[in-house]
Amino acid sequence: MAPEARAYRTRLLLAFAAIYIIWGSTYLGIAVAIQSMPPFIMASLRFLLAGGVLFGWAWFTDSLRPARRQWGWAFLLGALFFLVGNGAVVWVEQSLPSGLVALIVAMVSVWTAILEWARPGGTRPSGMVMLGIALGFAGVALLVLPGQAGGAVPVGGVLLLMASTFTWALATVLSRTADLPKSTALVSGMEMLAGGVLLGLAGLVTGEWREFHPSQVSGASFLAFLYLVVFGSLLTFTCFAWLLKVTSPNKVATAGYVNPMVAVLLGWAFGGESLSARTLVASAVIILSVVLIITGKELSRLRASVATRLSLATKPEGVR
Repeated sequence: MAPEARAYRTRLLLAFAAIYIIWGSTYLGIAVAIQSMPPFIMASLRFLLAGGVLFGWAWFTDSLRPARRQWGWAFLLGALFFLVGNGAVVWVEQSLPSGLVALIVAMVSVWTAILEWARPGGTRPSGMVMLGIALGFAGVALLVLPGQAGGAVPVGGVLLLMASTFTWALATVLSRTADLPKSTALVSGMEMLAGGVLLGLAGLVTGEWREFHPSQVSGASFLAFLYLVVFGSLLTFTCFAWLLKVTSPNKVATAGYVNPMVAVLLGWAFGGESLSARTLVASAVIILSVVLIITGKELSRLRASVATRLSLATKPEGVR
């Protein structure tokens, strides 16, 4: 293998490792960070710092200037992605194990498949995707059913997470047609800044700022916070954006079923989180649902591509 090809392959493997392992580890990172930092304040500062770096980089290197209407979209998507989507995660992790939270967050793929079907002009999912959708809800139901050893999972927290995964999926679908700048770094920076501002306001409404004293932040929480900013946001975003350019979106989407497994294992190994038999079964069901949805979408895309090529191949030369 040529040195250039070897270097490219190494970069590819490292980038996938980043979105697989680092993104999966952010759930445990959040759990440690909010041990002595209020959840909304922690999330607000995280996205203000990360968003400021991304926005500033795009502003000064590419001289990009977003329009006022584009800021409106950034605040809408920032509210869906970060205020509700991430805000629910940091809030619920005060009472639910990080691995369990990551499993429920995997439902984003399920909601995205449903919304893509329900939107105007949407197509009916394949049988494999439909099975994945059904298994996703079955896995969550298995988690919250009463009778678990160690106590039942709080239904309120699960419902809040389900709502957050719905808003994240909605934002994902809306962002495909939103009036936003073409620079991925600028868009992400704008949305993170908007989300950070809104999360800061949430902390104000809930009284977090009134009771927060930086001197009370432990060393472990501060290091976890820095990890979330530098590795969980900036590094993984860079890898994610690069992978979208050099490989297929469906391959990048495989992080959707690797992240929960990483989060569950790290929560068990380092966070002291228990793993009951039911949790393991529910984990397998939810992860299988994501695998089926992603695989089903990829197969549908390939079949459509093959059908298009065959159609063009059978047309007379003058009709093409």
